[in-house]
Formats: sequence, structure tokens, C-alpha cells
Amino acid sequence: MSEKIRGRITNYHIGIKSQQSKECLIEFKTITSVGALVGQKVVWVNGKNRFPGKIVGLHGRNGMVRVRFARPVPGQAIGTDVEIIH
Repeated sequence: MSEKIRGRITNYHIGIKSQQSKECLIEFKTITSVGALVGQKVVWVNGKNRFPGKIVGLHGRNGMVRVRFARPVPGQAIGTDVEIIH
């Protein structure tokens, strides 16, 4: 059985004048090459609700990626875990 890959939502993708609540920055500490994760699907689970998303690109050089969710993620998601689904 394979181990689940987990990441932590650190913040929304923000600009100078706007905040994108459908795009979040996620940090993976256990993976060295996060570039291989681009295109993978992730899910954030909040009780009965599931928020599916897709890794769309890298953010910086320290293991951060941008994830675009199907619907906006609430503020209480920041600091919680997401997992990669296969």
C-alpha cells in the first residue's frame, strides 16, 4: 500500500490588489522534486465537503506549488492539510 502524500495550504494566491480564493499555495516538505507533481489532483476535506483541485504550477524554489480548486476554498483551510489523489 502506498503512502499518502500530504501538503499544507499556506496562503491564497494574492496579487497587489486582489486575492484569488480559488488558487492556493501549498507546501510539500517531504518531497524534494515538486516539479513532478504538476498536473496531479489534490483534495482538501472539510467534514463532509470535499474541495478537489489540480496542481497548475510551481511557486518559487522551496517546494511550493500553486493549486487551482474547482470552487473557492474558505479561510479556515489555511494551515490545514491536503492530499494527492490518484
